[in-house]
Amino acid sequence: NLMRLFGSERIVKLMDRMGLDEGEVIQHSMITNSIERAQKRVEENNFGVRKRLLEYDNVMNSQREVIYKRRKNALEGERLQLDVLNMIYDVCDELVISTQGKGGYDNFKLQLIKTFGLNSSVDEGAFNNYKPEELSAKVYQELLKHYRERVEKFMQVHYPMFKDLYVNRGASIENIIIPFSDGKRQINVLAKLDKLVADKSSELQKSLEKSITLAVIDTLWIEHLREMDDLKQSVQNAVFEQKDPLLVYKFEAFQLFKTFIAKVNEETLSFLFRADIMVQDQPVKEARKEQPAKKQYTENKAEVESMLGALAKGNNGGRQQAAQEEEKIMPVKSTKIAGRNDRVSVQYPDGSVRKDVKYKTVEEDIANNRCVLIEE
Repeated sequence: NLMRLFGSERIVKLMDRMGLDEGEVIQHSMITNSIERAQKRVEENNFGVRKRLLEYDNVMNSQREVIYKRRKNALEGERLQLDVLNMIYDVCDELVISTQGKGGYDNFKLQLIKTFGLNSSVDEGAFNNYKPEELSAKVYQELLKHYRERVEKFMQVHYPMFKDLYVNRGASIENIIIPFSDGKRQINVLAKLDKLVADKSSELQKSLEKSITLAVIDTLWIEHLREMDDLKQSVQNAVFEQKDPLLVYKFEAFQLFKTFIAKVNEETLSFLFRADIMVQDQPVKEARKEQPAKKQYTENKAEVESMLGALAKGNNGGRQQAAQEEEKIMPVKSTKIAGRNDRVSVQYPDGSVRKDVKYKTVEEDIANNRCVLIEE
């Protein structure tokens, strides 16, 4: 550290003037104090670097706490419905703020249909006259009613299928997988069959909300982490503008996280309001690992006799076929050209000739067609 601060040449000259040999213990108070000051400067510099990095990490930790809490609520399921209601209100509030004003009514109607599939009862006059908080509350009530009616209607249509599956195979099936799709993505929803039949709407609603919330968060969070890494590298150029990179990072990170949360809310709600069971031959299947199919053997006597009769009539053809199959699987026999210690002559493609050499020295070249035997 002392050499790094003062330079190795200056230290060597100083030691020479003092008449100290290499490896000799330094006991002078001036040298000791210089080393202590140098060590203190290095430690202060390292502490400043670590503190700076910690401040960058604190920004990411605050974001992790928010998103991990929401993901934990989805896994446990206790506060998930409250999170969904908060999502609906936040999206309504953001939609009203961004569209309310002159010429924003058409965009307002379009966004509701695009995201939620809802044609709002709010006309253009009420849209312009309502206060933002009043309009947000009204749209929120419409969306909440539309969502609950959709879940109940959905269960009325598909409940007989779940009931029939429970009556016929309820003793052997505990969980089922229901494939949902909104036309863009597919989500497999895991639900307990007995609870699904006992509670017609809440169990399916909880399972669907849990699956889509986890899927959207996991996908978009990875993209957000990449954007945060890119931001951390790019803000270092703020030094050239005489700005503090940390302050720029905090501001830009907040804007990125705000956009990330809005995108999570929008994609989650869009799927919940537009998803339906995929149409296929077997829309619902048991949630278990598929076992490999066992080989089926023919046990019908008539089929066995017909097979034997066909073999008897075509005996010659069968023999020929068996002979061909036997010929295919017979191992290839190698023909030995000469003994390993026999003297031979070979010629290579470039025209060079090796005469009177032992066969074992050129055996590999002959096998790989790199030379040919010639007669002397």
